[in-house]
Parts: sequence; structure tokens; C-alpha cells
Amino acid sequence: MSVKLAHTRNIGIMAHIDAGKTTTTERILYYTGISYKLGEVHEGTATMDWMIQEQERGITITSAATTVYWESLGEKYKINIIDTPGHVDFTVEVERSLRVLDGAVAIFCAVGGVEPQSETVWRQADKYNVPRISFVNKMDRAGADFFGVIAQMKEKLGANPVILQIPIGEEENFTGVVDLITNKAYTWDDESLGEHCTVSEVPADMAEIVEEYRLKLIEGVAEEEEALFEKFLADHNSITPDEMRTIIRKATIEHRITPVLCGASFRNKGVQPLLDAIVAYLPNPSDIESISGVNPNTEKEELRHPDAAEPFAAMAFKIATDPFVGRLAFIKVYSGTLTSGSYVLNTGTGKKERISRIMQMHANKQTPLQQVEAGDIAAVVGFKEIRTGDTLCDEKHPIVLATIQFPEPVISIAVEPKTQDDIEKLETALRKLAEEDPTFDVRLDQETGQTIISGMGELHLDIITDRLRRENRIEISKGNPQVAYKEAFVSTIRHREVYKKQTGGKGRFADILFEMGPADEGIRGLQFINDVKGGNIPKEYIPAIEKGFRIAMQNGVLAGFSLESLKITLLDGSYHSVDSDALAFEICAKVAFREAARTGRNVLLEPVMKLEVNCPDEYVGDVTSDLNKRRASVEGIENRNRYQIVKASVPMAEMFGYVTSLRTITSGRGNSSMEFSHYAELPASMTDDVIYKLKGYLVK
Repeated sequence: MSVKLAHTRNIGIMAHIDAGKTTTTERILYYTGISYKLGEVHEGTATMDWMIQEQERGITITSAATTVYWESLGEKYKINIIDTPGHVDFTVEVERSLRVLDGAVAIFCAVGGVEPQSETVWRQADKYNVPRISFVNKMDRAGADFFGVIAQMKEKLGANPVILQIPIGEEENFTGVVDLITNKAYTWDDESLGEHCTVSEVPADMAEIVEEYRLKLIEGVAEEEEALFEKFLADHNSITPDEMRTIIRKATIEHRITPVLCGASFRNKGVQPLLDAIVAYLPNPSDIESISGVNPNTEKEELRHPDAAEPFAAMAFKIATDPFVGRLAFIKVYSGTLTSGSYVLNTGTGKKERISRIMQMHANKQTPLQQVEAGDIAAVVGFKEIRTGDTLCDEKHPIVLATIQFPEPVISIAVEPKTQDDIEKLETALRKLAEEDPTFDVRLDQETGQTIISGMGELHLDIITDRLRRENRIEISKGNPQVAYKEAFVSTIRHREVYKKQTGGKGRFADILFEMGPADEGIRGLQFINDVKGGNIPKEYIPAIEKGFRIAMQNGVLAGFSLESLKITLLDGSYHSVDSDALAFEICAKVAFREAARTGRNVLLEPVMKLEVNCPDEYVGDVTSDLNKRRASVEGIENRNRYQIVKASVPMAEMFGYVTSLRTITSGRGNSSMEFSHYAELPASMTDDVIYKLKGYLVK
């Protein structure tokens, strides 16, 4: 079905865990005719939660894509939807989805309000400049507070929420919404599962509050244009719904406002107006600024416009493995057209790839397509090597688009197969899982020979090991979880390294003088500065020196952990006209790092988590006391819906098994959510203990 670019929407559903993302998506599938029956998360029948692990646990683990069609105000629209996880361990799925989406729907629980992961996904949307609308869900639950959520959006997110709907009743009395644009009441009946909607006049007991908020909305709209403001002064009711929608859409796309709607997805109330709002206020691909990239041949910046006639450019934002079609790469097409069976250039690897088939995805099902055009999202099959974040483009018009930055893993465990026959199978399976998930890392410990897997949390690694068992039929033994520490170089020293090797015939020679120290604030990875003057080291050898230091950073001198960041200033050196080459300077840099690091001051960094504990008043003292024992820094306590919210920063090393401890302390009435915050220096008194334990020594 051909749909004009202006009638296409690429959106993501994002929220804190249990706010109702998947339930809302299931209702969208039902009302758009994609599903003939309602899927329920708690029953394990949700279409978008297709993995066995998702159905068993009632959570979303991997982002799932689907395409629906919706008719609004006489026009038909195509909506590509990505349902993302809410659990912090799978935040990578939100990150890579937002990188390629044009708009997003942020869902908030009417009871929980703006929760920790809500803040995280909001910041991610800010990072990628994604316009969004908000949906306050679960208005039918005890403790629902629509205006309380609005206040939290302003306070915690720094958002500018613009109310488009007022709920009719709250908690068990919630029956529908009043639309402030049309000034009508909308209620849904339970017999048709919310398919039929009754439109009526505003209830008399709500007339005053509706008039107050409608006047605020119209006044805000009128201030956008002089002609509208004159109409407003003459008669504020003379501004038409279409004029209001046009201004709201413009302000939303410009990130100045966030339209807010409400409903109860599980009770089938308020989902159709949400679909109308998606097509009315969120941008189509042509509303978004043209994407910029760098031509790898000229190293100059180039633009790609959302036009099917432009040279092809797309980004692979997710790699998945399907048991029937093999490896899939999910792509967002920014410009041009991709035809099934054609060749593209992967500028990430520098190699050509043949795209044998193109698929439109519906969760884990596929529909073959002949081609995809600018502005679309699809999956491609048949490639040899594509990684998350790679740019696929026209061979004659190469371009490299800005890739996706992913957080570092914070927890590790050792794994080994229970049978010798599965050693090779395990290596292959782990390599495939690492390709799919950029926050999952696999390495071989050189000292112990163990396979170490690292991820974003205990749940993340639990799901990985469960997938090994179910999908690959590999039974494994697991070690105890270990914190993924980092190392840091905290003093600045000057060092000269001369590398000579004579083996008969052509030898190897490299000489470098450099300063090594902590990177400038805010910089992750290697900060490399070339200050060599007068050609003492030929320019062609400089990249090899940088590469050598970058590789050396992967193994620190304290305990073999990688360095979070490092600054190298290359000052001087010398070379031999015969014996020097790029490899000699690369090896020299690696040796130089080890020698210099031994003479400087090194520290261990540990991951620090941002924690929120939700518990009744009477348990606050016990909770904070327990957190203090865990080296936590309690940052504040606030009251929310008869519960106390304790906010703290706490080292990851102290949080293993915390959920069980919290249940014991609060008699099962407390819950917590945790996400990675930052790396901080491990206290010196604990560093030796940690190193000894990691190296297998007995600590007395």
C-alpha cells in the first residue's frame, strides 16, 4: 500500500516499567484492525511481547516493530510503531529506537506519575530531539491523579505540558474524557471493548474546570499568531479546532510543548483519540530536519533529505536473529529507495552488502516488500556483516551518519557449558547475542581462561542465560555476579618509550615521547592530541600510535579492567628510515602505556546506581538504615500517594540481592527501581580487597 510521506508517522511508545506501553500498543493493533482480538500482557498473549521470556515474566525485553493504518479527519495514515521496554536493564532498546524515530508517545501511570525510567527515556528523547506527546494512563486505578502527573512533568522533566483532555471522573469513576479542542465529552462502552464511542456535551458539573483549561489552551494558541490573537480578543470561541490543531502541531514539532491526553488502555478508554493525536501533532519524515553525515572520501559534511529520489542512505539500528529467515537488520531509510536484491555500501565496514529481501515487521512476523523509500522503517535480510549503528548507502554516494552511543555494561558473570561438546556452540551463541545487543559484552579472562559475560543488570544476564538454554539448547553453569569495574589514571606523567627489535634483516624501531593523564571532563574513551612538530614522526605513523594506545586501554595495570577515559598528548619522537613502520609505532604505544601506567597513580572506578525505593511511612527508617550500611548516599525523601519515595545513590557492588532484602524489611510492601548513574572512585581501603578477590586470592 503506497502512502504519501506526509501521511507516514514513525513513532515509539516509551515509559517506565508497568506504565502500560504494551497494553496501549495492543489496543492500537485492535482498533486499527491489525489484531482481531485483544492481547493481554498479564495473560502472556500480547502480540508485541512475542518472546517466551516476555510472556512468562509479563515484561517487554526487546523492542518490537509493527505497522498500522489509521483514518483521521478523512485522511488515511501509515504509522510505524516501536514498542520499547520499560525496564532499565534494556534501556539500549529505547536508545536505539529513539535514534531513528520521528516522534514518541510518553506514557505515564496516573498513580506512579513521573518515575525514574520515565526521566531516563525523556532525557534520551531530548538527546535525539524527538518531539513527543504524553498519555496519562491507568486513570481507572485507585490513587489516579491526572493533575498531579502534570505537576510532576513540569517539576521533574522540565517539560511544558499542554492539556488537551480532562478526565471525566477518576479511579473507579473514570468513564471518559472531555476534549478541550472540540469541547465535547467522549465515553466508551464496555460491550464493544471500547470500539464504540459516544460523543456528548460537557457534563454540567465539569463546565467550570473545562472552561478554565479550554480558555488557557485557546489563549496559548492565539499568542502564536497575530491574526489569531485578534480573533481571540474579539471572541475566543471563534478560533476553530483546525486552527488550534495546526498551532499545537507546529509547537510540538518545535519542542516547545508536549500535548497531554489521558485514558485507561486496559479498560479500552482513550486509545482512539491518542491515535488521532499521533497523526495530528507528531511529525512526518519530511517535517524533520535533513540528516547530516560525513562523506568518507572527502571528509566533508553532506545532507540527505527525506526524498525517494535522493541517493539511498539508511541506518541499521537493531540486529536480530529469526529462526526462519536468519539474521535481520532493522533499518530506518533517511533518503532514496532500496529495492530487494540490490547492493548497498556499508560505510561502517567499507564493504558491499547484497540485500536479498526486505520485510515489513509485525512483532516477530514478516511481510515481504519489493522496496522501501525515504522515511520508512523495515527489516532487511541477506547481509554478511552489519552491526548496530552502521550506515548503509548508495555505493556512488557514500556517507557516514552519526552512530549510536551505548552505555557500558556494569555487571559480569563467568559462564561455562556443562558438557565439553557445547564449548564451540556456546562461543557461537554468545557472539550472535553480542551482535544483537550492544550493551552485552563477551570476553575471555586471560588469567583464568573463563568466559566472562557482562550486561546492564542481573535481569539482563538472567535473560541472556535463559535464551542460551531455550534457543540454543546449551546448559550452562554460572558464577556469582561480579561488578564491572573500570580503571582510571589520575596523575599526569611524561614518558619516553623506545622500541627496538632486531631479528636479522629488517628490524623494528619506534620512539615516542608523550604525556599521559586523566581526560578532560565529560570525555569518555581516548582523548588523543598530536603535538609533534617538525615531522620528527611522519604523519602516516600517528594513527598507528593512537590505535596502539586505544587497544592498550582495554586492559589496565591494576586488575585488567578497561580504562573509562585517558588523555594522551604526543610531544615528540623519532623514526628510522628503514626499520620504522606503522606496526612498530603501534607496538611501541602499547608497551609505552604499560610502562607509564606502572609509574603513575591508578585507581579502580565502580559503577554507582541511582535508586528509588517506594515504601510505606513506617518502614522509611529501616530502609534508610539498610541503605547506609550499603555505602549509599540518601539524596532525599518525598511523599507520593500515601507512600514515601527514598532517593539515593548507591554502589552497584552493594546491591546484589537487594530486592529480596527490601521485601523482608518492608514485609513485602516496598519496591524499588534502579538505573546506572555514573562511575566513581572506589575507596582506597577497599581497592586491595577487590583486586585480591578478583585475582582469586584468599583475603584474610
